[in-house]
Amino acid sequence: MRGFDWAVNRVIKGVHIIPMGMANAFLIEGDNGLTLIDAGYPNKEAAVLTAIRALGRSPDQLKHLIFTHGHPDHIGSGAAIVRETGARTYMHPLDIPIAESGGPFRPMTPAPGLFGRVLCNLFYHPNERLDPVAIDQALNPGEILPIAGGFEVIHVPGHCAGQVALLWRPGRMLFAADVCTNIMGLGDPVGFENLEEGRVSQSKLASLSFDAAGFGHGKPVARDASTRFRNKYGKHPEEMHQQRSAA
Repeated sequence: MRGFDWAVNRVIKGVHIIPMGMANAFLIEGDNGLTLIDAGYPNKEAAVLTAIRALGRSPDQLKHLIFTHGHPDHIGSGAAIVRETGARTYMHPLDIPIAESGGPFRPMTPAPGLFGRVLCNLFYHPNERLDPVAIDQALNPGEILPIAGGFEVIHVPGHCAGQVALLWRPGRMLFAADVCTNIMGLGDPVGFENLEEGRVSQSKLASLSFDAAGFGHGKPVARDASTRFRNKYGKHPEEMHQQRSAA
């Protein structure tokens, strides 16, 4: 994919993707240390530590760990990463109790279509229990986190009640969490806690301006990403729902 270097896992300048067991984490370089977005499935912390060292950094230079939401494939290695690095943790208030208890997780309905039903039943297990991870700071929708030049926090429920997307201002890159995937082009996540909220969140991201995008699942997009979002999700949420229901 043009603009994406698989050899060094670089998406854009200052942003590196880390495969975390069929899920993605993102490592961002800043003037005052490193920031990690999401922590993948359990027992994947070595991937993060290896990536940090490959950049010529040490684990204690990971200063911030931002969770986009409280599902097992995004918080699974969080506790282990914090033990190794001492990173400060961040999450939306609605999902903090889940992270700090290690589960169980909210029920989720498969996304419309056979693909969603198969994957949701295969990979999502609400009664799963994880190593709990303490959250140091709650994320407030609309705030600008003064980290790595600034992350805008965007509340995007639907797939998960406490899900946030993050817009990294210096690189004009959107971290879309599981609002959508980019596995075979832009598409739905495996499931939704609330489908209607999920459609509104997809439309919300389509209204933003950004160049690159990263996803919890699937390949990142290094350029012209907001155009792809507008083409896919730029319609009114009710119109999108009617079209999908008729499919």
